[in-house]
Amino acid sequence: MARVKLENVSRRFEGTIAIEDINLDIPDGEFWVLVGPSGCGKSTILRTIAGLDVATEGKLYLDDVSVAEIPARGRNVAMVFQNYALYPHMTVAENLGFGLQMRRVDKKTIERRVREVAQSLSIDDLLQRKPKQLSGGQQQRVALGRAIVRQAEVFLLDEPLSNLDAQLRDETRTELKQLHQKLGITTIYVTHDRTEAMTLADRLVVLDRGRIQQIGTPQEVYNYPCNRMVATFVGSPHTNILRTTYLGGQFSFGDRFIPIPQEIREAIAPVEGQAFDLGIRPEAISIAGDNINNLAGLLVKIETIEPLGKETFLRCSLSDSNSHLSLLVSPQWQGKVGDRLEIELNMSKIMIFKAINGENLYPTPVF
Repeated sequence: MARVKLENVSRRFEGTIAIEDINLDIPDGEFWVLVGPSGCGKSTILRTIAGLDVATEGKLYLDDVSVAEIPARGRNVAMVFQNYALYPHMTVAENLGFGLQMRRVDKKTIERRVREVAQSLSIDDLLQRKPKQLSGGQQQRVALGRAIVRQAEVFLLDEPLSNLDAQLRDETRTELKQLHQKLGITTIYVTHDRTEAMTLADRLVVLDRGRIQQIGTPQEVYNYPCNRMVATFVGSPHTNILRTTYLGGQFSFGDRFIPIPQEIREAIAPVEGQAFDLGIRPEAISIAGDNINNLAGLLVKIETIEPLGKETFLRCSLSDSNSHLSLLVSPQWQGKVGDRLEIELNMSKIMIFKAINGENLYPTPVF
């Protein structure tokens, strides 16, 4: 296992900035997830650690040893790609052992390690099959096994579950977490899936447009996002953002006004007429009359109704405003598209951001 450290790492492609000023210090044995929208630089960071891309600036260390000048084959890291990259003409056993064969490991050791890894991943009955004879989930396990059999110090996983169906994805995600708990190998995982990010990570690294936005545990990032982008990207369903104006000591939403708790007023220091973005997650909104304390009411019109089984997801428009929001209600709730609802916001759960740049004002973010 190894500690991974990046200091002020940047990567440019013909003038285009892929990643800029990346600083990470990943302790030995932890599972870190890089998450963000497409094109934010997640895979570039992974490829730079692997040595497949070369940093334009900055330093990269594995266990305090600089590896900037060491080629990919000389770094003891194993990468699992989105497309698995299995050799179609080789059997599963040959795919698993190929990396060891290239390192001139003796045949008996290769056979032993391939057998042990295959058993741990429950693919020992597939060793004589070729990739085209395997399901997507089985191919994914072979790709993971090929990384494990090398006994690498660092695992780099680039969206390895993206090609699986929903049920298999959930099952494999659980197996992957159990595997990490068993092996304790430093793992860096790239995904744009918010559920994967929250459930797998010891720590999240949220990226946007090549820069790190926030690093923290899943709960820290979820509860204390540093800006509007992080608030809307982390968690599912995503955070509602409502544009509001400070007028007469209250938040104005068209013809509706919400009193501002003293704690929030002191934190944001509002000026008359100043615009803010109010963030609130769907689970912190209720239909009026549900007896939740510390509430503030708004009027909305239902645009779509999406039954999810254990709950129902409503997408609504805010009356006299261009804002839209979503909320979760009981599956027993009765209503139809076009209905108008009085809803209540749990003011103890709101987030406030600067309208101009999305910077967090309340609650204080964790870095």
